[in-house]
Amino acid sequence: MPSATPPELNPAQQRTLDALGASGAQRPVFDPDLAPRLRADLEAGLVEVLGDLGPDEDLNLSKHLLGRVHGCEVRLLAEDAADEPFTVTVPIARGSIAHKAVELGIHWSGEPLPLDLVDEAMASLAGSDHWLTEFLQTCSEAERAELRSTASDRVAKFFECFPPLDARWRPVTESSQIVDLAGGRVRLRGKVDLTLGTARGMQAGKVIVDLKTGSPNPVHRDDLRFYALLDTLRLGVPPRLVASFYLDLAEARTEA
Repeated sequence: MPSATPPELNPAQQRTLDALGASGAQRPVFDPDLAPRLRADLEAGLVEVLGDLGPDEDLNLSKHLLGRVHGCEVRLLAEDAADEPFTVTVPIARGSIAHKAVELGIHWSGEPLPLDLVDEAMASLAGSDHWLTEFLQTCSEAERAELRSTASDRVAKFFECFPPLDARWRPVTESSQIVDLAGGRVRLRGKVDLTLGTARGMQAGKVIVDLKTGSPNPVHRDDLRFYALLDTLRLGVPPRLVASFYLDLAEARTEA
């Protein structure tokens, strides 16, 4: 049987492949002591923090919370003190809907049409126990139409910019990362939009991709470093590459 013809890539897809791909020489090998040393350094730095916690109090950290602290601690404290109820809006919902639709599309058996994927994503989340469930069940027709439109734009841009993801690349979407420190008193949490590849022994091989809309922001580099730290502590091997992919720009910005 003749081999399948490789798919023809548009220039944006080829740029993505060039930016995220690697030869064997670009896959570094790390010391097995790296992750244990990082964990020891983190736990040593947390000693003072743990002293400020109550006996039954734990600390949960995410990239969002860390970003708020590093952005403006005064604003963070003021917002927490206000304790205003969380309200779901279309701009808040569209990212989660788009990510779910991309997840479905990567594993879709037929042609991944953006609106079909968005509709399936909305139906799936509306019928589950998700923080968007109530909004999807009660939103107005205008809100639903706007959500379909804006989410499908993101989904269409993803498939315009990424080549078809070969199963051998081990594509994984919406991958949760959890690291417990100090006997579980501090928990680090992350969720990665897309990972490709895997480590082999102590040789790095995984690529972590954070999908973004809008313009680049310096805080996005901090997000990538947080994901890289979590993956290193979990697996014992750092990722080969982390990248913010800007869908509106059709451009990957990488950190080795």
